[in-house]
Amino acid sequence: MHTLAVVKPLFFVAVASAACTREFLKSATDRYLIAQTEGASSKLATIAVTNVTYTENEVMMTLDRSVLTEPIKMDHNRSILDTVQCATFTEIIAATNIHQYVIGTRMQFNSNDQISKIESIVTDRGDWAFNATGYAYWNSLENWDPVAADEQDSREIIQAAGDAYFDRFKDENVVIPFGVPCSRLEGGFSTAPLNLTGDSCTAAGLPSTLVVTNRRYVVDQEMGVVNIFLGFPGLDLSQSMNTTMPDSHMFRVESGRIRYVHTLSSCVQAGCGMNGEDPPQGPPASSRQRLRSIRTSLKPRFPPYRLGDRHAEGFLNLVHKFKD
Repeated sequence: MHTLAVVKPLFFVAVASAACTREFLKSATDRYLIAQTEGASSKLATIAVTNVTYTENEVMMTLDRSVLTEPIKMDHNRSILDTVQCATFTEIIAATNIHQYVIGTRMQFNSNDQISKIESIVTDRGDWAFNATGYAYWNSLENWDPVAADEQDSREIIQAAGDAYFDRFKDENVVIPFGVPCSRLEGGFSTAPLNLTGDSCTAAGLPSTLVVTNRRYVVDQEMGVVNIFLGFPGLDLSQSMNTTMPDSHMFRVESGRIRYVHTLSSCVQAGCGMNGEDPPQGPPASSRQRLRSIRTSLKPRFPPYRLGDRHAEGFLNLVHKFKD
């Protein structure tokens, strides 16, 4: 049991529900990973409130209708633990699963050590720049080890770095604390080849006219990481500019500067409405791959569109297309 912490809503702190230990949060994320590996949503339901709120790509559903009912072979997972807000975020890369996925899941706990809310962003072929193989490759080259105690940034500094990134989307005068080096991994395509030893985060370009709201934070001071769930406007061109897409950005912050950015973004239409100029994708699905039956009803996809491995230059051109 952990005690309630009364926290006023501040710019730097999302509404918090409780404080808890890293050991408790680690055991909960372990349970989540077991449930997803086995496709046994009931194993997560046992530590959740009866009326747990579950959303998948911002569509509300029950756990027994979710991706948690699918056994998934994971090539990588990473969890960050927020002991102040009693919340977690877990990144899953399933590149060798029969159906490739990259998934980001945020869990919130109440004062009775029960999950009160789960938000998952489930990306697969057709979502923004999706390439699970690329995601696994570039992630394997990165270092996300815990930060030494005497070198850890404060929660406020870590979250401020992520907020500066999105504040820059509407004001090009905002200075983002990108480190050197810095790289962004979006859907599976990395900006690193643009500048392997420098700041490829800036080189890839950024929007300047988008207002990003509804930010939900998970901050792990020991890992130097903040994850932000949000609605990304204008990402899917098949929708109106004001329609936001489910999005997750995870920032690794070292000495106040952003070292890595991992993003997951879900679209309504396969290819995000690019009409042949779609984000770079992985290779075509093999005959063994299938579209999720759940997703078919909740998120219709058009027939397969032009696919193929696109190199970093194509990705850069795409990003610059959204700078203005």
